[in-house]
Amino acid sequence: MAEIPVGTKGQRCLLVTPEVTVDFLGPEEARVLGTPHLIGYLEVTARDTVQPFLEPGYDTVGTHVDVRHLAATPIGMAVTFCAEVTAVNERRITFRVEAFDEKEKIAEGTHERFIIHVGRFAAKVQAKRAEAAS
Repeated sequence: MAEIPVGTKGQRCLLVTPEVTVDFLGPEEARVLGTPHLIGYLEVTARDTVQPFLEPGYDTVGTHVDVRHLAATPIGMAVTFCAEVTAVNERRITFRVEAFDEKEKIAEGTHERFIIHVGRFAAKVQAKRAEAAS
């Protein structure tokens, strides 16, 4: 099994563009980073943080997200997404996740991922699809 040190940290940055904002508020001046995109980028940041520790053919999938979206971030602002490994229990990895825009913390919470063998995972997904189709 992978040796992932507790305390391992990773981050990624994003410039907020119209593609990652909510558009139901109307005018562009009211458009802000959407919560689904915020959570997605936190998940990818966590995944990328531990990926270098995994053997070829392995990856992680998200199993739990508990995130508070604390503040709105308008188009044109940069956001930094941060993930830190807080626990590793066999194949289950727990992260502390946060996001900051140029002014303040905009999100905080926890995220859990599970280490999978991609080939076996794909076989299970296809078997589920076949079973549902029959």
